Amino acid sequence: MKLFRPLFAVAAATAITLTGLSAAQAAPAPAPAPAAVRAPGGDFTGIAALSNCSGSLVRFASSVSTDPALILTNGHCYEGGMPGAGVVIKDRASSRSFTLLRPSGSNAGTVRANRVLYATMTKTDVTLYRLTETYAAIQSRLGVPALTLSQSAPAAGAGMAVVSGYWKRIYTCSVQSTIYKLREASWTMESSIKYRQPGCETIGGTSGSPIVSTSSGQVIGVNNTGNEDGGRCTLNNPCEVDAAGNITVDQGAAYGQQTWWFYTCLSATRTIDLNKSGCLLAK
Repeated sequence: MKLFRPLFAVAAATAITLTGLSAAQAAPAPAPAPAAVRAPGGDFTGIAALSNCSGSLVRFASSVSTDPALILTNGHCYEGGMPGAGVVIKDRASSRSFTLLRPSGSNAGTVRANRVLYATMTKTDVTLYRLTETYAAIQSRLGVPALTLSQSAPAAGAGMAVVSGYWKRIYTCSVQSTIYKLREASWTMESSIKYRQPGCETIGGTSGSPIVSTSSGQVIGVNNTGNEDGGRCTLNNPCEVDAAGNITVDQGAAYGQQTWWFYTCLSATRTIDLNKSGCLLAK
């Protein structure tokens, strides 16, 4: 799990740099020019920082401006602690606060949750918070738009960026493959997204970062873990399990989890209905 861990973070902090700055920003222009258009996943638009993780301000494709806004992060970033295997948290009160970022990575302001709509570490690794403000109110007050959750899984070879609000760092690479099952300690995740390296060597604190498509700008997954020490199926050392039950350990590999499954459980009023036919989220 890519939670912030102080001992690791102290050593890593010296290597942190911001990415996504264009050449036009690096040198002064001789005359006024239109603002540079950043590539999808190339800045911190819609990104959130948590106390121990990263996250993002997200919307569904069908969301409207008057809907309460949502924050996406990992299940293991839930403020009540890591949900056990098979545990699902739904519609629980929360008062957690989040810092939203401007495209440059500077702090735009704070928003607060009033509910945990859904959290689990089973099949996937997600927490979805409902905020006290609507998308329109946040846009008006802080100037921060939401990222749209993709309605489909990413394909192998798709360009991607892991955008960390905690570190204010952007990692870019592509999707290597989809892993049948990923086992880490007592948790099992399904259809995990494996990153093609180099480029996405994520570290503690990047947990909950959105995986942003560099072609569409939509959120195609959520970053959550990696095999740090070469261990076999242990905490911070997930192993890959194929359909035949064969186990593979890939030290240094990093992974994210599916988020499009939310759509399979979405009601007409954009609430999470785990009893909906075809719902893929753990119940």
